[in-house]
Amino acid sequence: MKRRDFIAIAAIAAASAAFPSLAVAAAPAPQTILIVGDSLSAEYGLARGTGWVALLERRLADQKIAARVVNASISGDTTAGGRARLAPLLAQHKPAVVVIELGGNDALRGLPLKNTQENLTQMVEAAKAAGARVLVVGIQVPPNYGTDYTRRFSAIFEEVATQTRSAVVPFFLQGVADGPNAAAMFQPDRIHPLAAAQPLMLDNVWPEMRKLLR
Repeated sequence: MKRRDFIAIAAIAAASAAFPSLAVAAAPAPQTILIVGDSLSAEYGLARGTGWVALLERRLADQKIAARVVNASISGDTTAGGRARLAPLLAQHKPAVVVIELGGNDALRGLPLKNTQENLTQMVEAAKAAGARVLVVGIQVPPNYGTDYTRRFSAIFEEVATQTRSAVVPFFLQGVADGPNAAAMFQPDRIHPLAAAQPLMLDNVWPEMRKLLR
């Protein structure tokens, strides 16, 4: 090796030691996506790893998006329950994105629509105050609840998103509950979707989710 080549290599090595970032670009820190939902996101009645949240983790990995998913969903949870437990979740995980998928159990229990909307609004505002971007995931109830109730309940999610300037998925179960073979997409309770429906649910969420991932 020529003397000048040796000097050049030594200089590069010294620079790399002094400034490691010049030698290897630092990998971006993964963003945290916090899912706060109910049984629709908690894999109720499904084999572990087949729910839409697990499929989301795989899609993020496949697309090489630096993000980790924290699924804080609890079967049977209401908007009041989600609101009560959100603050410690935000403090613990410091999410970049928060997905709020709650409200269905409020309807099943006949809780006042005003309370549901207030709880969702407070959750969104708390998440935003913590520095997170928010996706509100809406649900619709069957027509047997009555035309007026069904309409007013479905409108809550977009109203909250508009008021708080957040992203929204108007109907989480689009293509599942209103599809041509809807009965075959649900478990015997006719409330919880089967594993076959989970990719459709993820596809409903993904376009808005992708916009929030920076």
